[in-house]
Amino acid sequence: MSNSNFRYAKETDVALILYFIKELAAYEKMSDEVVATEELLKEWIFEKKKAEVIFALEDGKEVGFALFFHNFSTFLGRAGIYLEDLFVKSEYRGKGYGKALLKKLAEIAVERGCGRLEWSCLDWNKPSIDFYLSLGAEQMSDWTTYRITGDTLRKMAE
Repeated sequence: MSNSNFRYAKETDVALILYFIKELAAYEKMSDEVVATEELLKEWIFEKKKAEVIFALEDGKEVGFALFFHNFSTFLGRAGIYLEDLFVKSEYRGKGYGKALLKKLAEIAVERGCGRLEWSCLDWNKPSIDFYLSLGAEQMSDWTTYRITGDTLRKMAE
């Protein structure tokens, strides 16, 4: 990892953010699930400020990204950071960018007084799971994620 640093995304980066999201979706074999558009990302990330993005840079070029937002722990009585997406371009993997992005998120969490940093990982993604465990992350095997979306979400809201 040479000459690397980070920068927060700006509104002019929405196309780049969408590019990274689509690359991650392709890696996860979920490309057909991406319905995000540049307009939606601009609205939700930059206008409504519901998420943040940092880029990992090598020689000024974006080689990875992390999209995150604050959650809240009632038990801790403070906010945490939830990492929604982490992705490093394939040609830059194995060079420390993933670890550097997680380290940067940990720094942000500590600076902001957050109580934790957490994320989810697909069960089949053994390389990522092994990587996270090597960093000391704990797998939350006693928790299961549930989700309501689309028509089910709309029906529940009625």
